[in-house]
Amino acid sequence: MSMKANVLRDANGNIIVHMQGDLNYDHSLPLRNELQSIANNNPNAKITIDLGAIDFVGSSGICHFVETVKFLKENRKANVSLSNVKPEFLKIFRLYSINEADYVAELMNFDNDETDGLNTRFGNRNHTFEN
Repeated sequence: MSMKANVLRDANGNIIVHMQGDLNYDHSLPLRNELQSIANNNPNAKITIDLGAIDFVGSSGICHFVETVKFLKENRKANVSLSNVKPEFLKIFRLYSINEADYVAELMNFDNDETDGLNTRFGNRNHTFEN
């Protein structure tokens, strides 16, 4: 399946990126470029990435997605947040790497998603691949 991202702007100039479909390697790099372009062209806007309609997340897609969000927040000082993150999505983050899961949990203010230690039970996957 493909990924689609609808970019909407509200009356205050805030931007919502509604994502749907699959977030995998093939889709993560064009998404990275688009998010960086949005942040560069709208430096004062609050950017919300809505992940509610994401059906599949590949391990390499996670890597690029988290790197992009971190880059935008830390280097570009963009006001980026995530919304509608499914519990399965956070579990995949935990399987991939605890650092990315903690970063996403911090963005979303999750209290307890019952996935603590999940990556260590299955081995911390620093190098993963997608079939």
